[in-house]
Amino acid sequence: MATIHPWINFNGNAEEAFTFYKSVFGGEFAKVVRFKDIASADFKVPEKEENKIMYIALPIGTTTMLIANDVPEVMGRVNERENRSKILVSAESKEEADKLFTGLSAGGEVEGPMGDSPWGSYAGMFRDKYGIEWIIEFSPSK
Repeated sequence: MATIHPWINFNGNAEEAFTFYKSVFGGEFAKVVRFKDIASADFKVPEKEENKIMYIALPIGTTTMLIANDVPEVMGRVNERENRSKILVSAESKEEADKLFTGLSAGGEVEGPMGDSPWGSYAGMFRDKYGIEWIIEFSPSK
């Protein structure tokens, strides 16, 4: 079966955001590649972008990888207030759902607090302090 891995673009703060996500989810980065790591005679990297993230991956659970990169300035800025797709995290318990919601929403904007949903799950929605939209849910029927 196919696996889906969310990939997020950032405006130079991917490492900061992923350090925050790691503090909530735990674990270690599977890989971190900076733009300077892929620079060559054919692929010049401006000095101010050398340490920005070209690729970063944080395993979440056993089959999911949260991935991101910084968008080079030459490509324009990512609109962090646009209506992006949400990242859905399915927790294994109400307690885990509450912990993830509280941790990830810190400093962000809650759109819907954790609570029982009309479709039978326990869920909440928010935009984190980096502008990324999340849904955290626990579905007792799974």
